[in-house]
This record gives sequence, C-alpha cells and structure tokens, in this order.
Amino acid sequence: MPPIPRPLRKLGFLTIGLFDEADPRRGHESTLELIELGERLGFDSAWLRHRHLQYGISSPVAVLAAASQRTRRIDLGIAVTPLGWENPLRLAEDLATVDVLSGGRLNPGVSAGPPMHYDRVKDALYPGTADAEDLGYGRLERLLDAVRGKPVTDFSGAEGFEVYSDRVQPYSPGLGGRMWYGGGSLRSARWAGEHGMNLLTSNVVRAEDPDGPWDFAEIQLSHIRAFRAHHPDGEAARVSQGLVVLPTDSATPGQRARYAEYAARRAARTTSPQGPARLLFAPDLVGTSAEIAERLHAHAAFREVDEVAFALPFTFAHEDYVQILTDMATKLGPALGRRPAA
Repeated sequence: MPPIPRPLRKLGFLTIGLFDEADPRRGHESTLELIELGERLGFDSAWLRHRHLQYGISSPVAVLAAASQRTRRIDLGIAVTPLGWENPLRLAEDLATVDVLSGGRLNPGVSAGPPMHYDRVKDALYPGTADAEDLGYGRLERLLDAVRGKPVTDFSGAEGFEVYSDRVQPYSPGLGGRMWYGGGSLRSARWAGEHGMNLLTSNVVRAEDPDGPWDFAEIQLSHIRAFRAHHPDGEAARVSQGLVVLPTDSATPGQRARYAEYAARRAARTTSPQGPARLLFAPDLVGTSAEIAERLHAHAAFREVDEVAFALPFTFAHEDYVQILTDMATKLGPALGRRPAA
C-alpha cells in the first residue's frame, strides 16, 4: 500500500497571459481579472510565466505590480524568469519593489542556463558581450545575494545631498525565503536545495537515463527527494507541482470536447523523451474533479507535495479559464483535501 498523500495545503494556478497583438491591453486585463477571480475563489497563489518575443506576458514583474494593487491576500508568483534575459542586480530591485507594494506576497521563480533560441537573440540582448555572459548558476547566485541583502558595492554613506546604500533598495527581508527555482533535472534540484531555495516542478522533466523506463512521476519524485535531501529544512522544504489540470465538472459539452481534444493532441510527447534535451512531459489531466483527484493521488510525485500551481492551457478563451478555475477551487481543491483559504 503506497503512503497516504499529503493533504493539499496551497492551491495555485499559472497562466501565460495570452494576448492579441492588435489589442494587447485586453489580454493583459484578462490576466488581471483572472488573478482577481482567483483571490475571490480562495486560491492561495496566482503565477505568471515569461513569454519573450511571443504573444504572452513578457514582463510578469510589471503585471504583478498592477495585480498587487487589485488584490489583498493572494500570493503572486513568477514561474519562471529565465535569468539569461536579466541583469540580476536590476531584477533584484524590481522584485523587492513589487514585494513591498504587495505587502510581502511576491514569490519569484527563476531558472539558470542560456535562454531558448539564445543564438537568435543574444546580439540584441548583449551586443558585443554575449559570449562573455555567465548564464549559469553564478548569475543566479548574484540575484540571490542581492535579494537577500548582501552588499553589491563597497560604497555607502553620504555624498553631498545624496545618501547611498551598499545593498539593493528597497530591501524586503522576507523575499529571500520566497525565491523559487524552476528545475527539471537532478542537478538543478540538488542546487536549489543546497542554496536554500524552494523548488518549482512542472509538467516537464529531463529523462536523464538513456535506457529508461521513463516514468514521469518517478523521475519527478527523484528530483523532489534529491532537493529535500540537500536542503537545510529537509522534509519541510517547500515544493510546488505544476501539472496541466482541466476539471470539467461545470464545463459545457463543447468545452469538454475541446479540452479532451487539446490533451489528445499533446499526448504523443508523454510517451518518450523529446529532442536533444530528452524532455519528458506529463499527460494533461482532463475529467471531473473526482477523476482527477484519483489520478493525482496515484501520482508518485504528487503524493509528496502539499502545494500546487496548476497550469492553464495557453490558448483557451477567458470564459474557459473562469470555468476551470471555479471548478479547481470549489471541486478539485476539496477533493484533494484542501481547506479554502481564509
């Protein structure tokens, strides 16, 4: 008999904030409305994902600054910022500013490594210096040090009428403990644990064993256990899982058919590793909340987490997201043992 899964403690959702190039405001406003809805429904967190040079939110920090002024309780997360696009010191200033504005609700997720299609964008990002940029864990350590209040300069004090600090301002003391690493490999899970971060897992992992068998849940479970084995907090270290989950309790027949077709189109990538990076994807979960809860309770990795940020599909309509979020909060969350947020 497998161990009883942990009751779900924190329920969140993730969106990329799709928009029409001809009317980007409407798409961004839709995203803000979903975050407001999430707070009304009692979600614990709402997360945005970066989409650079695409028709999705390219600046989650800016959008979450707006969301911080339209909500009061819900945590606001980023899953994740690829640091290859960012200057760590400047990003630390932005994150701390939004954390202060939100009253300490920001949960920034980050990842290391070269950005996607780096060869195509590096000359625009770093003209003349692209090949000299540190895109690995060193860049992430610079961000962590800045967010956690370590000095970034050897100068402080007064210079005429100006007063300077040797650390990033504003300094938000709790933010350092709310930094998340988006990891899909054993190496990244260990690194995040060793550096006292939280771990964001998603619907994709790296299938590092070339011979298989390739079981998504077991691979993800190995990452979670490696992370906690290397984290100062051990079994209490925070892990959030982000599968694509589509409850259909209140869906119309047309919505049910579209959701099933969406999942079927993406199913092939779940059977074997994809591409040179050997990425393995989790199946999308479509069905009633009772059916989804049963599948999650049998999921080896889900059984060891008590936080989720379920991912919304990229291309659905606003009314679809409203239905999905409503069913997540009112049907799926309780089926997973979660008590609504106060």
